[in-house]
Amino acid sequence: MTGKPATTQHLRDLARLRRVRDRIDRDYAQPLDLAALARGVHMSAGHLSRQFKRAFGESPYSYLMTRRIERAMALLRRGDLSVTDVCFTVGCASLGTFSTRFSELVGMSPSAYRREAAAMTAGMPSCVARQVTRPIRNREAPDPEPDLA
Repeated sequence: MTGKPATTQHLRDLARLRRVRDRIDRDYAQPLDLAALARGVHMSAGHLSRQFKRAFGESPYSYLMTRRIERAMALLRRGDLSVTDVCFTVGCASLGTFSTRFSELVGMSPSAYRREAAAMTAGMPSCVARQVTRPIRNREAPDPEPDLA
């Protein structure tokens, strides 16, 4: 049985977690570390990480990298920046880590995405292109239908 104080505390914790998520969304290109995010909402880093994952299904770092990759996809579709420039623009400090994470989320290298994205989204409004090209994590992808033949 949960009482009113437990429910109130849970709602406060969710509000603090949303503030962390909003800060990541807003400051994705800045250097962000878990300890600083946790201090900002008066939690320990470990508690923040556990609660964030419980509430949003992924760790704060994973969420941050997903936001960076989504923004990188938009910049690569524009086509006026090199992959290296995009990497640093979205806040990644290592081209290797950026390329690896990009490939994991998108399924192709940033260079390949840049080549294919121009043709794939030609004539499409940017707001639609963002939805169509949003990266899908493996656990979010629909299970393939079983082959009954």
